[in-house]
Amino acid sequence: MQLQRRNRVLRTNAAIRSMVAETVLTPADFIAPLFIDEGEQYKQEIPSMSGYFRYSIDLTIQEVKTLWNLGIRSVLLFVKSKDELKDNTGKEAWNKDGLMQRSIRAIKDAVPGMIVMTDVALDPYSEYGHDGIVKDGEIVNDETVEALVRMSLSHAEAGADFVAPSDMMDGRIGAIRSALEEAQFTRTGIMSYSAKYASCFYGPFRDALDSAPGFGDKKTYQMDYANRKEAIKETLMDIEEGADIVMVKPAMAYLDIIREIKDRVTVPVSAYHVSGEYAMIKAAAKMGWLNEEKAVLESLTSIKRAGADLVATYFAKDAAMLLQ
Repeated sequence: MQLQRRNRVLRTNAAIRSMVAETVLTPADFIAPLFIDEGEQYKQEIPSMSGYFRYSIDLTIQEVKTLWNLGIRSVLLFVKSKDELKDNTGKEAWNKDGLMQRSIRAIKDAVPGMIVMTDVALDPYSEYGHDGIVKDGEIVNDETVEALVRMSLSHAEAGADFVAPSDMMDGRIGAIRSALEEAQFTRTGIMSYSAKYASCFYGPFRDALDSAPGFGDKKTYQMDYANRKEAIKETLMDIEEGADIVMVKPAMAYLDIIREIKDRVTVPVSAYHVSGEYAMIKAAAKMGWLNEEKAVLESLTSIKRAGADLVATYFAKDAAMLLQ
């Protein structure tokens, strides 16, 4: 045979494959989600997320230092609110001495260079487990946005680098941006969950924060997974309203959405490799059905290849160690 092009030449050995790799994964690509609880020297494994834990603030700081030493430069904070602090207003969310606010200050004091992103939604503080204020069985939009603004300002005052609204209420990005500007928090960024789908893959996360909805579901505010154009439309709207980074969530079942959005925007695109996607890999590896390390790197590379500039993943620490 005489061929003009032998494609396998570029696959001959590991050195050549590395030289021509189109997608390169690094620890700086990762956002590490952290679950924080009250107490001291407290560490509790999340039953549905094998190998992942809720930490008290002191142990969270140790974890952040480890992540920093591995080359990870961003963490995304979630806190578990006590039941007695939950109500239908979310007022604990903007308590200046609340768990989130104390966590932000502690992390920024301990590792000033770490980029601290904070979850902005009412579900951890809601007696109903919903992302917004409930009236007559309905999650109301505008009153919820007012609460989210107060929450965002409180996080910015505590020292957050980015607030990350995950609620999917209409108009919340514009309202938060205006409030940050008026309060002179001009260096606080917004990472918007712009295309967050109503997905079954969030189950383990709700175990982590005890935040499952007490009635109904979240389909009146999170996106229908059958839709594509809707994600593009709302992402572009968020950018117009002032989002600095946009997010697609979940990641692996929505690689097409990540690519569509990446091709249409000029801001960084993040994707959330969610708890159910983490749990599936863990469970399959435990059964011996796949190699966990290879599955982790292949999955994360696929998300970046699809167009994500940043990947929020519970495998951030493990992947960073593997990449070393």
